[in-house]
Amino acid sequence: MREVSRTLWAALLVCISGLQATAEDHVIRFDPALDDILAPTAEIKLLAKGFVWSEGPAWDTKRQRLYFSDVPENKAYVWSPGGGVAVFLDPSGHPGESTQGFREAGSNGLLMASDDQLLIANHGARAVEAYSLVTGRRETLADSYQEHRLNSPNDIALAPDGTLYFTDPPYGLEGIDASPLKEQPHNGVYALGKTADPVLIDDELSFPNGLAVSPDGTFLYVAVSDPASPTIYRYTKAAQGSGIPDSGVQGFSGREVFFDASSYLAKGWPGLPDGMAITKSGHIFATGPGGVFILAPDGKVLG
Repeated sequence: MREVSRTLWAALLVCISGLQATAEDHVIRFDPALDDILAPTAEIKLLAKGFVWSEGPAWDTKRQRLYFSDVPENKAYVWSPGGGVAVFLDPSGHPGESTQGFREAGSNGLLMASDDQLLIANHGARAVEAYSLVTGRRETLADSYQEHRLNSPNDIALAPDGTLYFTDPPYGLEGIDASPLKEQPHNGVYALGKTADPVLIDDELSFPNGLAVSPDGTFLYVAVSDPASPTIYRYTKAAQGSGIPDSGVQGFSGREVFFDASSYLAKGWPGLPDGMAITKSGHIFATGPGGVFILAPDGKVLG
């Protein structure tokens, strides 16, 4: 792989391992421009298997290892070159023995925020947390909005200005939207800036899931895992000074469809838009029906 970073390489392979990669899996090239970021000789390699539902890959550059979640099993794992896989957090999400009321009680999205801090989208705790890789201590960054519990935070993204964005669908709860534990009237996209309270970015998406921020911070991308609307949306950051007062969060000028996966879903390909990662050049690697889509910065499907 050429422009693709080590972080993205690791993320892609773990995402694919959840689909049980085989010798038949391969790269499909829709456009010659794919060769500019992905070497023609690049191969899909299976790092590990045997998980119920692998999620949230996060590469630790300092320690040269990869963290990822098995959400239903309530565990997180670590993989390292030559060292294989070991349990990293058990439990990774819900701290108690009884997980009644939870459909998926473990951690979901993970993100390295610094050399020694791992951010966790925690289904079972219904919170966004910061985990110290030095002390093992967890700190809750957000677990409510307007005095009501969050649903089950799913994924996390960091902007260059330090703003933390996260999605909050109800996938972790039994019954999903019908869960008696659900306190929010929406499934939101949120931001955390200078204040302790999340700022609601969007409350109109059915099932917001994976998200990412462009390298320059101009765009926020959010995937919707809904068979009726399998879409990645793009939000454009508004002009300076248009943010939420005192929050440190800059506003957005609008939402537009960036990638519609409906035609691929109609082919019978399995899966929906979910996690994604962005290269320094702004190319997006996004999971969806059939595998991982590679999108140009303008939304064109390259492979």
